[in-house]
Order: sequence, then C-alpha cells, then structure tokens
Amino acid sequence: MKKGNGKGDELMASNYIRFDWAMKRLLRNKANFAVLEGFLTTLLNEKIVIQKLLESESNQEDEFDKYNRVDMLAENSKGELILIEVQNNNEYAYFQRMLFGTSKLVTEYINRGEGYDKVRKVYSVNIVYFSLGSGKDIVYHGKTEFRGIHQGDVLELTPFQKQTFKVDSVSQLYPEYYILKVNDFNQVARSPLEEWIYYMNTGDIPDGATAPGLDEARQRLKLDKMTKEELSAYYRHLDNIVILRDNIYTERAEGRAEGRAEGLMEGRMEEKREMVHNMKSLNIPLDTISQVTGLSIEEIKSL
Repeated sequence: MKKGNGKGDELMASNYIRFDWAMKRLLRNKANFAVLEGFLTTLLNEKIVIQKLLESESNQEDEFDKYNRVDMLAENSKGELILIEVQNNNEYAYFQRMLFGTSKLVTEYINRGEGYDKVRKVYSVNIVYFSLGSGKDIVYHGKTEFRGIHQGDVLELTPFQKQTFKVDSVSQLYPEYYILKVNDFNQVARSPLEEWIYYMNTGDIPDGATAPGLDEARQRLKLDKMTKEELSAYYRHLDNIVILRDNIYTERAEGRAEGRAEGLMEGRMEEKREMVHNMKSLNIPLDTISQVTGLSIEEIKSL
C-alpha cells in the first residue's frame, strides 16, 4: 500500500484496508474483535479477549486529527485497559503524550473512595508512522522496575502481594508501553509480530502469514467488501494523509533553508501560499495551519 517517494509517503492501492481506517470504521464492531484480539495476543504474548470498547478521544472535532491519528480504548477479560493509538505524522512531544494518556486512564477508571489496589493495569500500544526518537529496532517495550542503586537487585513483591494482586512482579502493576515504528520495517516477515507490522506498513498480508488475527483480517478487511460511498471516503482519507505528509515535509525543508540567499524567499512564500490553499481546502482550522506553516492567522486569511 505504501511507497516512499523522498517527500511524503505515497500511499498506494492494496487489497486490504489500512489499519488506522479499520480502527475507525470496522474494528469497533464486536463481530470484528477477533482481528484486534489477534494483534494484541501477538504483541503482548498472551491470550487477549476484548470484553468491550470504552470511550476514548477517537471522535476528534479537529479535521487535522481525523486523519492524522486514531485511538481506541479496550477492556480485556481481566479488566485491564488497552489504549491503542495510530499516529500518522510527527509529534515531537509524543513520549509525553503517551505518559499523559496512561496517567489519565489510571485516574479516570477508579471510583472515588476506592483503595489503590483497585488501580487498573494499563497498556499503551502506539503504532507510529514517523521516526520517533533515535533507535535501531522497530518494536520497543517500556515498563517500570525499581532497581537498587547499591546492590543492583530488582525490588520484588512479597508472597502476600503476589497472591493479592495476582501478578508476579512490581512492573505488572504499572502501565506498560509498546511502540511499533512500522515505517522502519523493510524486510521479510519472519515472526507473527513481524507479519502484523508488514501488514501495517504495506497494507498487504502475505499468503503464508499465520499470526493470530490475520486470517480474520483477510476475510473482513478487504476493499472489495466496501460500498462505493465507503471506498470514496477511504480514498479521501488516503489523499489527506499524503497531502499532510507532503505539507509537513515542505515546511521542514523550508526551515532548513532559512539561511539561503534572499532571492529564494519569494519561491518559499509561493510554496507556503500553495500549502495554505491545500490545507484550507481540507477545512483544517486556521490555528492548526498557523502551527504547521509558522504564519499568523491574519497572514493566512490574506492568502
């Protein structure tokens, strides 16, 4: 589905629906939970059964956010919370955003007056289509441990705490984070998790893929099952992502060129005019255009 072009990523047609669109429109249907359960089972390395979906931030009012990101909050059969977020474009404070998201869930999903033993386990699953941080891997896992500064040992639970909380380690009580840098995957899938990442990156599912959930995805996430209206909306979504990525790439390129000769200024301004025109045509709010382009709202109105 995706092909790099040196600017934004150019999304190309595939037999299957992009994962972020599937999260928006299809995977919220209980009949399709098996797809999401298969992915989470593969990632977390334990059998995940989704009990229900809970309220999340997915219904964004901002047109920019509608195609830039999508999130979903699920509760599994153990009462744990799993926040899944797909982010299409760069956000420099994304690490802090992950922290804010889990902290908010911890405080929101405990009733006033309940003891701290009722704090829910939270998993934060982040599927990012941009270069987040600096690292060589494609999947990162973060968890909380307490390690002695003198002895180097890891602080463990007492037998009573293990029995009470039904976990084996302190880290299991704290939020855990997963980051999948799917754009960085450019090899043959050799494991079930890599098969999922390959699908998220390319939009294709290899014939020999056996990862849990992918067989259900083959059956339920095909483009030819969409109505004409759904296909039209889907392709607009792909076009919007391409435009947004190209706009942000252009803006960064202009920023790096600030020190160039004065004769280039008019050319850059012309590019900004075109960028503003494109973003206005997508009904992106003026304050968002201002943040992306660096122009004031008054300048944007005048273009």
